[in-house]
Amino acid sequence: MKEALFYTAEENGKVQCQLCNHHCHIKPGKRGICGVRENRDGKLYSLVYGKIISASSDPIEKKPLFHFLPGSTSYSIATVGCNFRCLHCQNWQISQYPHNHGGEIAGEDESPKGIVNAALLAGSKSISYTYVEPTIFYELAYDCAVLGKKEGLRNVFVSNGYMSPDVTRHLAPVLDAINIDIKGFTEKFYHEVCGARLKPVLDNVSLMHKLGVWVEVTTLVIPGWNDSKEELRDIARFIKGVDPSIPWHVTAFYPTYKMLDRPPTPVATLRTAREIGLEEGLRFVYEGNIPGEGGENTYCPTCGAEVIRRYGFTIVENRLSDGKCDKCGETIQGVWT
Repeated sequence: MKEALFYTAEENGKVQCQLCNHHCHIKPGKRGICGVRENRDGKLYSLVYGKIISASSDPIEKKPLFHFLPGSTSYSIATVGCNFRCLHCQNWQISQYPHNHGGEIAGEDESPKGIVNAALLAGSKSISYTYVEPTIFYELAYDCAVLGKKEGLRNVFVSNGYMSPDVTRHLAPVLDAINIDIKGFTEKFYHEVCGARLKPVLDNVSLMHKLGVWVEVTTLVIPGWNDSKEELRDIARFIKGVDPSIPWHVTAFYPTYKMLDRPPTPVATLRTAREIGLEEGLRFVYEGNIPGEGGENTYCPTCGAEVIRRYGFTIVENRLSDGKCDKCGETIQGVWT
């Protein structure tokens, strides 16, 4: 347990958490929406500091990040808890653990130094804060990020993008890359499926990019929810308005958790989404969760040459030369070394 960052005291022992855009007002003895930040006698505490529920070395492509140190591994960690309630969460066993287990906080004790050492021993080039929304274990993630930087490691967030602007500005100097979900493009989707709002997510995509963090965006395309051509086009136009070089991952949904009434996403739908993104002027659009279909490769937006070939999370061939297309010399935006 560690006193939390980003909160203010209120009357009658209450506190307001300012870590994410829920801005929870928390009474003494109670917790915020995430289930892992608790008001104890007028002070807010993180209950998951050093409580690791999952740790493994993953391909960076699994995050997914396709333009950030391709072919490297990223030491990936998580605690329990999340500030969203996504009906289709693929990691609901850990993201919703405190809510489903009477407030219990599960996890193995580990220090930031131990996490950084484990990443170095694994030969990873980065640490990824992932599997659940990493903002909810911000104090641990930040301490790891600072130590990791000193040891030459990069830092990655895989995020729903709901952190407060103050947290974004605090994090950016030690964060190298982030994949932010734009889960849909309507407030209805965010309210009914995620228990959140859309606008703060869009604001953070823009702000992270402005602050110099490498940004990629993912949209899980769910039949009947966010798969209309109009909505996909709106997402693509938004991303282009920030920067047309931001990679957009349109990925296949599979029924899970509380969303079992929808079929898996057809390959044709992802193909259409990718075509829409390219039509709208995005330079890099990828199809995810369908290995071998070709939509996971990187092509030069100028001459069309294939510069990185992938199969799932594996790099089959990388023909980039100093971050440029080996055919025409066009710069392919990303963090390559």
